Amino acid sequence: MIQLIVRRLAQLPIILLVVYTITLTLAWAVPGNPLDNPEGRQPPKEIREAMLAQYKLDNFWNFYGSYLLNATGVQWTKDKLTGELADEREQAEAAGVAPRERYVFDLGPSLQYRDQRVNEIIADSLGVSVTLGLAAMLIAVVVGVSAGVIGAVKPNSFADLATLAIALIGISLPNFVIGALLLIVFGIAIPILPVAEWGGLRAMIAPALTLSLPFAAYIARLTRLGMIEHLSSDYVRTARAKGVSELRVLLRHALKNAFLPVLSYLGPATAFAMTGSFVVERVFNVPGLGQHFVNAVKNKDLFLIMGVVLIFSAMLVLFNLAVDVLYRWVDPRIEAA
Repeated sequence: MIQLIVRRLAQLPIILLVVYTITLTLAWAVPGNPLDNPEGRQPPKEIREAMLAQYKLDNFWNFYGSYLLNATGVQWTKDKLTGELADEREQAEAAGVAPRERYVFDLGPSLQYRDQRVNEIIADSLGVSVTLGLAAMLIAVVVGVSAGVIGAVKPNSFADLATLAIALIGISLPNFVIGALLLIVFGIAIPILPVAEWGGLRAMIAPALTLSLPFAAYIARLTRLGMIEHLSSDYVRTARAKGVSELRVLLRHALKNAFLPVLSYLGPATAFAMTGSFVVERVFNVPGLGQHFVNAVKNKDLFLIMGVVLIFSAMLVLFNLAVDVLYRWVDPRIEAA
């Protein structure tokens, strides 16, 4: 177990480096200048070129190396050892201004949000996306596992066909359609849920439900297939022959083994729910990280794009690691690769 964790954590920097390189290459290739403001007054050419040089945006490799040094903490360590941090603080105090906060892992300034660092934006909005994602996955697990068990206990029954139909709808309909329907029904026609608000349990219900439906549909299908397979196995027939109650057979024997494929799916699904809710956050005006990422792509805010992508990638790797650890805990016979 310890070897698995150490090996996966050692792979994390390599994975993030590959993701960083590919993402920056694609983002850099997008046409447009991140300092251009077509809706406002354009600065003179000389000022724009000076700003591009200041942010290392005049050359791909300059930005690549500079951002990598700051994001990995190498630049902060170097400035700490050479006394640069202390000099900056003394100069700021001599000038009578507050010293600029230096982060160990500095993700840079946002080109879109004035006077804000990417670290601050992520710290303010990541909790919202994580809360929404966890709420969605909780709904997805409860609804999906319950629907799967019901369908497996009575295959080809009305309840089974109904759950399969709902699962098909949940997989087929995109989030923005489901979200719009929930807004129309429960926000306007039957106004029991707030619209375009965030804060409190009631405001979380509609976006969490919208985000959870595709995951619940997949979980229901995985649970149903696994339960049908294990309910016809020899050990379940043996347990029933020994007089074990049906509820204990379902939960203790069949569901425990049928849940392993679901557990495998929950790792990337949870990471995606917490990091891939861009459309849902946009529809329900949730102030999460997805909103900032969409705006960053529209405005080619390279610092914010890279910061969000790196955070999301790290979360995806760590959640997959958590799933592998849970796999070994649920069934020690499973050998981790």
